[in-house]
Amino acid sequence: MKSYSKIIVFFLSLWPIYLITYQIVFNQLGPEPVDRIINHFGEWTLIFIFLTLSMTPLRKITKSLEWIKFRRMLGLFAFFYASVHMLSYVGLDYRFDFEPLINDVLKKKFIFIGFSAWLLLIPLAVTSSQKMVRLLKQNWKKIHKLIYVIAIFGVLHFIWLSKTIFFKPLIFLILLIILLLFRVKITKSASKI
Repeated sequence: MKSYSKIIVFFLSLWPIYLITYQIVFNQLGPEPVDRIINHFGEWTLIFIFLTLSMTPLRKITKSLEWIKFRRMLGLFAFFYASVHMLSYVGLDYRFDFEPLINDVLKKKFIFIGFSAWLLLIPLAVTSSQKMVRLLKQNWKKIHKLIYVIAIFGVLHFIWLSKTIFFKPLIFLILLIILLLFRVKITKSASKI
């Protein structure tokens, strides 16, 4: 079963694609289909960032190294869905008209911080291979700590987009706080050893 676990996780990670495809085919996107598509991929980006961040706490809680082998895949899916989210926004909302897009990136804080989060994901995706881990050595860990900044930016992007704290952004904020507190606890435990 263990040999198939990565394949199973890979196909499960495609669920957002299956779901949105079904909604498009059966005309279930609602009154604002463009917003639905953009928001769909934005929310799933955050979900995958949080899944990636949860692998280390799960390893500590269960005392099993199995979780860590999914971290890279989940992180790459987070980057994939973030890229689809951004491309949907640029392509469907702005129709690749970059002048008003650049103005909005500079003037609207929720767009600026969302775009910044996507930019910060790029070095993580580029350096995710085992070859890069060996090449960068200790610097690899430093680069990949950016995931915490990205998670914070992602939640802020969602909250600011929502104008006020609604149910979903609040859930993401609570999950982020829990994951960050777990990180602080793990760091403190490691420093005592």
